[in-house]
Amino acid sequence: MRSLFVAALFLTSSLVASAEPAATAVRAEIDALLGKLQSSGCEFYRNGSWHNGAEAKAHLLVKLEYLEARNAVPSTEKFIELGASSSSFSGQPYRVKCGTLEPIDSSIWLSAELKAIRSAAKAQASPAR
Repeated sequence: MRSLFVAALFLTSSLVASAEPAATAVRAEIDALLGKLQSSGCEFYRNGSWHNGAEAKAHLLVKLEYLEARNAVPSTEKFIELGASSSSFSGQPYRVKCGTLEPIDSSIWLSAELKAIRSAAKAQASPAR
């Protein structure tokens, strides 16, 4: 019985230890994504008004912290889906407008920027040939 308890304890601590780096990596990726939104010069539409990148980042960080407290952010894609695509208050989609381009759904903009972040990270991690 004692060996079963020790094995269960070891397995549990191993799962927690392996989950922490994954959660840290997801948070770092989300922070990079929100940093891109903040520095993009684009406007962020929510609940009837446009906001600058810094305001958008601050708002989405509040939503991120809410979701993280409920262990609801296993991936950056899930954060985009649950927290950064629409208002939990009105249900209306968030939009992003960059310069003179037509506004697009924030989920599309954020997903494209996430792809760019991952491509840059992959290129940086690859050894030069």
